[in-house]
Amino acid sequence: MQRPVVIGLILLIVGNLFSAFYDVSIKWLPEDANAATFLLVRQITSVLMLTPIWLYSQRPQTEHISVHLWRANIGSVGALFLIIGLMALPLATVSSLFYSAPLMIILMGYWFLKERITTGQVICTLLGFVGILIILRPSEMNWFGLAVLFSAFTFAVNQLTLKKVPNTEHPVLTLMLYNLLGIPATLVIAAFQGLEGLSWELLAVALLSNAFLLIYHWFCVLAYRRAQASDIAIAEYTGLLFIVFLGWLLFDEWLDSLSWLGAALIVLPSLFLPWIGIWVAKSPKVMDNLQVKSLGIDAAVESEPKP
Repeated sequence: MQRPVVIGLILLIVGNLFSAFYDVSIKWLPEDANAATFLLVRQITSVLMLTPIWLYSQRPQTEHISVHLWRANIGSVGALFLIIGLMALPLATVSSLFYSAPLMIILMGYWFLKERITTGQVICTLLGFVGILIILRPSEMNWFGLAVLFSAFTFAVNQLTLKKVPNTEHPVLTLMLYNLLGIPATLVIAAFQGLEGLSWELLAVALLSNAFLLIYHWFCVLAYRRAQASDIAIAEYTGLLFIVFLGWLLFDEWLDSLSWLGAALIVLPSLFLPWIGIWVAKSPKVMDNLQVKSLGIDAAVESEPKP
């Protein structure tokens, strides 16, 4: 496995630990909290927290404001839907739904960015999707579950859109614009719903969750700039382990035996993927077969019109 891919995987796994902390912090919101109000407070405090770092970094600027504007607005809507889901559903259910995002990343990376996907990646994503269905189960599906799925889709779009931002652009600028440019849309939603639930407790949770989320986004920016999305997106699944552990430790939530099977299908294939790649590289017959399949995939990509 190439060094940039290894570094990208490590960065993404560490980032997912802080993403799990963010999910946990939402559970600490007061009962009268409003999702849009909380998101607005979190975005404003995020900009305030990032401003000193931006100034220390000699005020970096961007020439891709339209890309950042797109990411900020779709990210605001997705974040709102995720908060709604976290406030209504158990952590494990939300996480299992949200981890459909890596599958979306790989598929959209193939269709829109023309990234090549290997047979191992296809197998891992299919097994992960089956694992998500096992954990979800039809009885758990409701409007809150659909909200989380939509949030996962917006997350996948935003991660792929990072490819449109050059590596020379400072990560702190990406994070600041992601929150700053999303404030108008969130303000409109909050004004429509009513600015309810403002309190010192909500502000404290916003600051805490904001720190976790900023660290997570920072690691995502670094990870997806080092390697192509389809090579490292599978590492997003490891965050499910963090969520299960924290849910058990803090909220006495635990997975049953069937859910553990689903979690294994999600996590284990991604952990064994590097060894599968080494075994394939050492096996000439398998390598020849994969090369034939890869040529078929590449030919299919070239035959389709560009979006």
